[in-house]
Amino acid sequence: MDRFIHNPKLLFSRSTLPAFNLALEEYLFSLSGEYLLLYVNQPCVVLGYNQAVLNEVDLDYCIENDIRIIRRLSGGGAVYHDQGNLNYTFITDKGETPVSGEFLLPVIAVLGQLGIPVEAGKRKDLWLPGGFKVSGTASHVSKGRVLHHGTLLYETDLEQLHRSLNPERRDLVAKATASVPSPVKNISAFLKEERIDPPSFTQFAERFATQMMRHLEIDGITPLSPADEERIEVLRRSKYAQREWNYRM
Repeated sequence: MDRFIHNPKLLFSRSTLPAFNLALEEYLFSLSGEYLLLYVNQPCVVLGYNQAVLNEVDLDYCIENDIRIIRRLSGGGAVYHDQGNLNYTFITDKGETPVSGEFLLPVIAVLGQLGIPVEAGKRKDLWLPGGFKVSGTASHVSKGRVLHHGTLLYETDLEQLHRSLNPERRDLVAKATASVPSPVKNISAFLKEERIDPPSFTQFAERFATQMMRHLEIDGITPLSPADEERIEVLRRSKYAQREWNYRM
């Protein structure tokens, strides 16, 4: 059993709206208890809390291709999400030790069980053999609670990933946190290189959830109640759907 989290409630969001899923993260963070959230977003660029849109995003490309721009609670760099990318979020009470990469241990274990050997990098990210990143992560700590979340590139549109981000102009707003670019690869492409027939994205997400339930001894998936969904929707409309939040830098 991984020490940092014990028998969390597992939620798998039915929504692919980026603003709803980021509001869902914040809502769970405001509650008590431990959670593992899995979700998939429609195409979007997700900025770190202290990042500037002009530094990180090719606005013309994103507008032309209907790629939303949204800001999250945590720090770190900008990431691209689409429906070939699985997002995971761990939420728990803050321990006595500083925030570490311990939250990656169950992800590494479960991916290994699925035939995907990854190792943790210096920035609490995950790397495939050969030096390709498949998971970028970020954390947020407040009021005795901690949130760790990350991406899993499975069959993401890598051309859209590279074109929606803006690696050439990261100094336009000097006070903002700049992303650190890394070479990336899809997990499905790695499996093909290993002569393994890759499952569909839906199958991969289901298998990841099932293995995570076994690994963390989770009995089942916890649904959102109508009251929960109403509160999340209020937060979505008032914050994550607002230009004042998403474009504040």
